Amino acid sequence: MNAQRIAAVAGKETREILRDPVTVGVSLLMPLVMLFLFGYAISLDVRHAALGVRDEDGSPASRALVERFVRSEYFRLSEDLASSHAVEQALQRSDVDLVLVIPPRFGAELARGGRPPVQLLVDGTYAATALLVSGYAQAVIAGFRQPTVSQVLRLETRVWYNPSLASANYVVPGLYAVILLAFPPLLTALGIVREKETGTIQSIFASPLTAAEFITGKLVPYSLIAFLQMLMVIAVGYAWFGVPFEGSLSFLLAAGLIYVLCTVGIGLLVSTVTRTQLVAMLLALIITLMPSFLFSGLLFPIFTMPELLQLYTTVFPGRYFVDISRGVALKGSGAGMLGFEMALLVVYTLLVFVLAVWRLKKKVA
Repeated sequence: MNAQRIAAVAGKETREILRDPVTVGVSLLMPLVMLFLFGYAISLDVRHAALGVRDEDGSPASRALVERFVRSEYFRLSEDLASSHAVEQALQRSDVDLVLVIPPRFGAELARGGRPPVQLLVDGTYAATALLVSGYAQAVIAGFRQPTVSQVLRLETRVWYNPSLASANYVVPGLYAVILLAFPPLLTALGIVREKETGTIQSIFASPLTAAEFITGKLVPYSLIAFLQMLMVIAVGYAWFGVPFEGSLSFLLAAGLIYVLCTVGIGLLVSTVTRTQLVAMLLALIITLMPSFLFSGLLFPIFTMPELLQLYTTVFPGRYFVDISRGVALKGSGAGMLGFEMALLVVYTLLVFVLAVWRLKKKVA
């Protein structure tokens, strides 16, 4: 091994990197960005979980119990639910994380020295959060006392959608979104930037092809590859990990097709603003892989993040597909419940495509 040749290659690579200010900037900024994002986004504590209340008693004792929940730092009153159907709809839409059901004659039975049952309905989509929320609620109820009553309430807890609280049941459906947001954009960006580096893209610019035709032609093959990836991960998630599938496969595939077009479009957009494969790879990873883990709701519930970061998560399509995949797999949700997320994915895809075409036209001009 010749040390002089190694030093020459290292010097050459250093000079090339220094000539590319984008690469230098990304290399220096990425550790800081990751430090801030990980420092603020990762939180295993649950505060101000959304609480729904179905108070069938309406007595001073039942209102006192609700007030005890609200006064704690763990819950915020989100909805007063007037019927069992409203309870089901609130949990189905993920508007609440826990529902407190107080039965009729709750106050009267307490006054007689009885132990009336109180029911907790927990959204088990996020297993770790469900365990924490359930534990907090049980602690609140266990400490509830009336001035003339010393008995502890009898508690009945039921977990919906993921009764076993198995982590795989909520992690694997979320991984569908992460995998499809990590690899297709990277492959697409590198494939096109490689043409820039070799100079073959100049022949495309000189041809009669329009920018939209060129982008669409690139979009189709990468989208087919990504769609096959989605089919494989769904099949493995169901067959190998035993993830339940309560909803419509056709609806999930339709949503997945839109999502695939969106993620491949992100790769095309990255390729129009970068000149080297290194920069394209770094930029694609920064705007896809890292946010898909932190800001999609895959591992950390979005409601536990600071409000500014909650707003920041709305710019990542992975967040919407995580909601869709988990809603279809665990809750059996369909277009009626997930239509808004589907519409956002469609708008996002069209916007990415338009931006990619505009950037390519600007390059050609």
